[in-house]
Amino acid sequence: MWTHGCADHSSRLTGTGPQVAAHPLPGRVSVVGGRMTDVLLADVAATSAGLAATRSRLAKRALLVDLLRRSAPDEVPVVARYLAGELRQRRTGLGWRSLQHLPDPAVEPTLDVLGVDATFERMAGLSGPGSAGARAALAAELFGAATGTEQRFLAGLVAGEVRQGALDALLLDAVAEAAGVPVASVRRAAMLAGASEPVAVAALAAPDPAAARAALDAFGLTVGRPVRPMLAASAPDVASAVAGFDGRPLVVDAKLDGIRIQVHRDGDDVRVFTRSLDDITARVPEVVAAVRALPVRSAVLDGEALAVGADGRPRPFQETAARSATRDAELAAATTLHPFFFDVLHLDGRDLLDVPLTDRLAALDAVAAGHLVERVRTDDAGVAQEAFARWVADGQEGVLVKDAAAPYEAGRRGGAWVKVKPRHTLDLVVLAVERGSGRRVGSLSNIHLGARDPEGGGFVMLGKTFKGMTDEMLAWQTTRFRELEVADDGWTVTLRPEQVVEIAFDGVQRSPRYPGGLALRFARVLRYREDKGAAEADTIGTVRALAAPAG
Repeated sequence: MWTHGCADHSSRLTGTGPQVAAHPLPGRVSVVGGRMTDVLLADVAATSAGLAATRSRLAKRALLVDLLRRSAPDEVPVVARYLAGELRQRRTGLGWRSLQHLPDPAVEPTLDVLGVDATFERMAGLSGPGSAGARAALAAELFGAATGTEQRFLAGLVAGEVRQGALDALLLDAVAEAAGVPVASVRRAAMLAGASEPVAVAALAAPDPAAARAALDAFGLTVGRPVRPMLAASAPDVASAVAGFDGRPLVVDAKLDGIRIQVHRDGDDVRVFTRSLDDITARVPEVVAAVRALPVRSAVLDGEALAVGADGRPRPFQETAARSATRDAELAAATTLHPFFFDVLHLDGRDLLDVPLTDRLAALDAVAAGHLVERVRTDDAGVAQEAFARWVADGQEGVLVKDAAAPYEAGRRGGAWVKVKPRHTLDLVVLAVERGSGRRVGSLSNIHLGARDPEGGGFVMLGKTFKGMTDEMLAWQTTRFRELEVADDGWTVTLRPEQVVEIAFDGVQRSPRYPGGLALRFARVLRYREDKGAAEADTIGTVRALAAPAG
């Protein structure tokens, strides 16, 4: 079940095939030229450890290139996703709680990546009576066949806690080097394919660089197939964002507090995708109807969908998120999503990715009246700041400052778009901390945040975060939190509520997960406050006041 064995390797080789080279693991071989080899999970875990151990981008890329060159085409999608720190399955039914008591590890590595992926796929497909037991049995078999290193890596994949710095852009650079093709060709193909895996397979399965380039060039914009959305860099304030464009003409958009949508229309066929390229067409019939009513035959539109109240203000973000995530008829009747568009990638047979933003906006304005994101055209920081203040007062997230001449660089967080959001900060108390994994193994990492409750006494939990922590912070807090330890269940360390931390966040939303019914959005650590005691931390009343304008 777990390994293909040496017999499989030998049956795939012929006397006229590619040259066979020694594999780093004893008793295994890999085919260099054709890359026809079974990659062990141990290979991926070792590469992941190497990625976590270095900050050098060149060193990381070299590690990725080495493993990709040793991977067969059918292994590349799994290897690529694991190196990004993710499982290919969105849900497996496993969590840290179910993995606290693992079987004794195996002595020798035998698991190959395709077998591991197949097992997680089986777990993901389980449902109904008896599924919990079947899933536990599969997990026990999988982890029992894993070495200690592999167990830690698998557990990190399950929990999404593999922190190694193998970002998607770096992976695409490695694919380009491994295949001998320009990075720009790989990135554009990934943009149009909407995913890295098929592009990596196409490039690495080709017999030579020329064939790889041709395979990449075959990826084009297809109406109905989502492309990666263009992303924005960040700036601390409007003046800094505008100054970064050196006086070039700009477009300043309102940044809506909704969900990113990409809508494809081909005749009467309309499909709606999220930022992560999930198809939510069936859940948002009102968006489908709105786009079907536009005066176009075919289009690819980029925008936001959000729930709007009777006063014209956006409803709380979680209402929009909940509405887009369900097919519940009662919720759909109570909450209507409105689409607002800020870009167009294709219109009536013409691809617009490479034309300037101003030309794309002219095309968009001609067909999407009534569904446009509000914008101003200016290179004046004062005008942009006025727009920012007005839109934030209206309940929006902030602004996007855009280069008016820039093409649509899908999938990239470049400098052509820069977002500015009002930054909120709170001084909160650390209530507990979780053990780290991946690069953070051995550290106490994910902190539980609490606001002071003067009326009820104690603290009210508002969520968790490990964002923003430097290596120095991790080292400091690991020592500090052991001093405050009250209990340790093997994963979460409960603390005396004494340490104050300054947290930046983008907003407050309602959440049934926490006792106070509120959670911080995109919380990140700014600094630990040695100058404040827990009695000086911000109160739950302050947090509720921040949430009130959106409620």
